[in-house]
Amino acid sequence: MKKVYLIRHGQSQGNVGLIREMAGSPLTATGKKQATILAKHCLQIPLEVIISSPLIRAKETAEIIAEEIKKPLELNELFSEWRRPSQQLGRPKNDAKAMEAEKTIRANFSIDGFRFSDEENFNELKTRALAALAFLEKRPENNILAVTHEFFMRIILAAVVFGDKLTGVECRQFIRSFHIKNAAITVLGLDQEKYGPGWWVWVWNDHSHQMK
Repeated sequence: MKKVYLIRHGQSQGNVGLIREMAGSPLTATGKKQATILAKHCLQIPLEVIISSPLIRAKETAEIIAEEIKKPLELNELFSEWRRPSQQLGRPKNDAKAMEAEKTIRANFSIDGFRFSDEENFNELKTRALAALAFLEKRPENNILAVTHEFFMRIILAAVVFGDKLTGVECRQFIRSFHIKNAAITVLGLDQEKYGPGWWVWVWNDHSHQMK
């Protein structure tokens, strides 16, 4: 059986700051501590490789884990976070234009092909999530750790459940209903011989290692 351990990066400056997160937002001191605790927890898992989003907060998290468990680390754009519209980036989270963009995108997210400006829309996110799952399925390793981001991880979960039949309405519900803590683990399983084709969710949002 193949298992993929999806990790949300540790707390970043963008998570706790007043400015909308940029690609270069690094981990906070708390985020580095979370990643260190997670890394020690990962020693108990028979991991073979680490794949990470190249964004700084994910890369820093992955590097801390890789240093602890001594496994190879690869960066892959498939696991990057959702690309927000440029009207939001670098602006205060309560900025009027940024908030209006957020409101409009949320209201129209389920409309096929909708795009507010230059953000990654539902159709593109779905395509990328399915491509990420296909990439993981083709990997020769059976125990893979993938460091990614909360929003995109929810798109992956929606794609696991609905596959290529995923609609914007269903995806929007996943975004609203599933939330994931920093440095938490979500595990996907794949065993075609026993359960047939397709991924399933084995564990979701496990952050018990952060509470010890």
